[in-house]
Amino acid sequence: MLLTNVLLKKAKSKHIMVLMESVVSGHKFNSIRERLGDKLELIRFDPYIQHESLYKERKKIRSIKK
Repeated sequence: MLLTNVLLKKAKSKHIMVLMESVVSGHKFNSIRERLGDKLELIRFDPYIQHESLYKERKKIRSIKK
């Protein structure tokens, strides 16, 4: 490995964009969380059923430089 490859290595970002999905209806939206944080679970208004419902993190979409 060349010395330049070691010096120019990219630093990992501190935040990631994740896909959140409703447990009740399957409605999805994107959210941002810290890379080292726990997986997100939150209660938010679901437009499909017109009530609040539980949203769980499904998968990582991309890294975010904030």
